Amino acid sequence: MTPILTKPSSIAAHFGGLRDPRYHHSPPHRFMDIMTIAICAVICGANDWEAVAEFGRAKAAWLRTCLPLANGIPSADTFSRVFGQLNPVEFEHSFINWVQAISSLTNGEVVAIDGKSLRGSADQSHDQRAIHMVSAWASQNRLVLGQVKVDDKSNEITAIPVLLRLLALQGCIVTIDAMGTQTAIAAQVIQQEADYALALKENQGHLYHEVVRLFADALADPTGRRIPYATAQTLNKGHGRLETRQCWTISQPDYIKYLDPQGRWAGLQTVVKIESHRRLGDEQTSEVRYYLTSLAGDPKLLNQVIRTHWTIENQLHWGLDVAFREDDSRVRHGYAAENLAVVRHIALNLLKQEGSLKLGLQNKRLRAGWDNDYLLKVLSLLT
Repeated sequence: MTPILTKPSSIAAHFGGLRDPRYHHSPPHRFMDIMTIAICAVICGANDWEAVAEFGRAKAAWLRTCLPLANGIPSADTFSRVFGQLNPVEFEHSFINWVQAISSLTNGEVVAIDGKSLRGSADQSHDQRAIHMVSAWASQNRLVLGQVKVDDKSNEITAIPVLLRLLALQGCIVTIDAMGTQTAIAAQVIQQEADYALALKENQGHLYHEVVRLFADALADPTGRRIPYATAQTLNKGHGRLETRQCWTISQPDYIKYLDPQGRWAGLQTVVKIESHRRLGDEQTSEVRYYLTSLAGDPKLLNQVIRTHWTIENQLHWGLDVAFREDDSRVRHGYAAENLAVVRHIALNLLKQEGSLKLGLQNKRLRAGWDNDYLLKVLSLLT
C-alpha cells in the first residue's frame, strides 16, 4: 500500500503549508496526522469531532500504514481544539490553491456564487449568530472552487468581491442572485476577464422597473419590430413534473444605453426576462425573473446559463445538508465550524470527482468507510 503522506499529490503536499495553531513546541500529535485523519473521517461519514476520533480508533491499524501516529489517535477534544484555533483564512487559501491545481475551468463554464448559513453554528446562550459562508461552484466540473465567511457585521455584498478575487475566472460566466447585483461586482467580474449574469430585483429599484417596463412594451408587439427582442423556450419533463421556461432578451445598444445612460454597469450587453411554469400533479406555479448580463443576447444560451445557476443549490447545498448533515452540526468552538465547512468541501469535491461508482454522496461515504481500497481511490483524486 502506498503511504498517503509520501505521495507528491498527498494531503500533506496541498495542506502541509498550514501553520500548526498550537503554541507548545512538542505537541503529542503531529498536525498533519490530525488533518489527514479529519479529512479521511469526513469522507467516510464522520460529521463531528467525536465521530472523527472514533473513525481514527476504528481504523488505527490501517492509518499506521500511512501515518506515524507516535502517540496514537488524537482525542475528540484535540480535533476540536486544533480546528478551533486553525487560521480559517489560511485554510481557505490552501483549499483554493488545491482546487486550482486539480482542475481546469472550461471556457464558458458557469461559476455560481451563493451563500449558505451553517444553522447549527448558532449559539443563543452565548449570543452567537450562525456562520454564513459564500461559496463558488463550478457547474461543469462539479467542484467547490472556494468559500469565504461573511463578516458577522456585514453581508454577502462585502464577501463576494473577496471570494471573486481569490478565483481564476478567465472565460467563465459568473452567476449571482440579487444580493450580488452591484455595479462594483459587475466591474470586478469584467476586470477578471469573465462574463456575468446577475439577477435583477427591486433592490435595484429604478433600473428594475425600467427593465420590466421595457419588456412589457417590447412584448406588446409580437412582431418585435418596435423594440427588437429574441426568444427561446425549453420544455423539461421528469419525475411527474413538467416545466416550461421561456427566455426573452433585448440587446439593442440604444436600449441598453437608455437603461444605463451613465455606463455604471461595466460590460452590460443584454437584459433578460425568464418566465417559468411548473406543474406537478394538480399543483401549478409560475415565476417571472429579470437579469443583467455582459453576454450577447442569445436567449437559448442565457436560458441555460441562468438555469445552471441553481445547480449550486441542487448539487452543493442540498448535498451538504442531506449527505453531510451540515445544518445539524453543533460544532461551534472558535473557528471550528468554519474550518469543518472547508473539510466538508474537500470531501464533497473528492467524492463528486470519483466516478467509478454510480452512487449518491451518502452511499459513497459509507463505501469509503467500509472499503479501504475505495477510500484510497477517493484520496488519489487529490492530484
